Amino acid sequence: MSRESGRRPVTGPVTCIGETMAALIPEPAAPLHGAGLLGIRIAGAESNVAMYLADHGVPARWVSALGDDPFGHRIRAEVAASGVDISGVRIDPHRPTGLLVKDPGTEGTRVHYYRRGSAASALTPDLLDENAVRSAGLIHLSGITPALSAGCRDLVTALLEPDIAERPCPVSFDVNHRAALWTDGAAATVLLGLARRADITFVGLDEAQALWGDRLADAFAVRDLLPQPPILVVKDGARAATAFDGPRVHTAPAPRGEVIEPVGAGDAFAAGFLAGLLRGEEPVRALRLGHLTVGAALRVTGDHGPLPDRARLAELLDAAPENWAEGG
Repeated sequence: MSRESGRRPVTGPVTCIGETMAALIPEPAAPLHGAGLLGIRIAGAESNVAMYLADHGVPARWVSALGDDPFGHRIRAEVAASGVDISGVRIDPHRPTGLLVKDPGTEGTRVHYYRRGSAASALTPDLLDENAVRSAGLIHLSGITPALSAGCRDLVTALLEPDIAERPCPVSFDVNHRAALWTDGAAATVLLGLARRADITFVGLDEAQALWGDRLADAFAVRDLLPQPPILVVKDGARAATAFDGPRVHTAPAPRGEVIEPVGAGDAFAAGFLAGLLRGEEPVRALRLGHLTVGAALRVTGDHGPLPDRARLAELLDAAPENWAEGG
């Protein structure tokens, strides 16, 4: 398949590499300082993508490291129960599993991280020698991982360093900027370099503006900044998403829907879009599948919610534009 279209053959599972943490969430949702009970969930961008891919029937694998502790064992079991291959997950007896605590408020949800020195932060390029990575049909990464440690940054760089034509499989990269993690001020430079090297790059218009300047007024300006990825997807919040597929441009508006909490929406979109591409859908339908997967994330307080059944998904994908805008 040509580089221009960005559609390279995928014969193995989608392998998602990155940290997953235990998440403590007030139940019911309320500001943390007044919460009486905290529920335990799991939270990780790459495992979210893997779980939604599995929901869509796409073979998916999650590769990471966890502590040999109750949180680590719980995460491993929950991801496996979703149908994701966890054979590439390392158990580190010396480092803990990362932890986050959500603090819902009237202006959104703040997240407090306790992940410094975690098992996943100790990942390095030696992971590339593992069969779980070498046998991948497509590798999915996010910009969270290179912010965790020098070794993690080296790992992501090593996966994206070869020229596209020389890689053993395509690489998908979600910019996923987390400002609190980038204490060295290198986010804009590092994430731009990584985003330019992927086969498929996902970025939000708002985060592109925050990283690289307000002059990026729309998706086309982002494409001018990132002309290299064969496929670039620019998400414009609750308005629309645009896919640049070689020289072609496709846009799908986001349907209206209930929003309980937006955390995890970007991961859901990436999974839905990738699932659509891997199923051979046209880009507009892949964008729609991304939006529909986002709907599952928005309707729950955790990062992973249930999809509509397959018949309903098919009906929504085929909806006329006026019905699509109203949520199918």
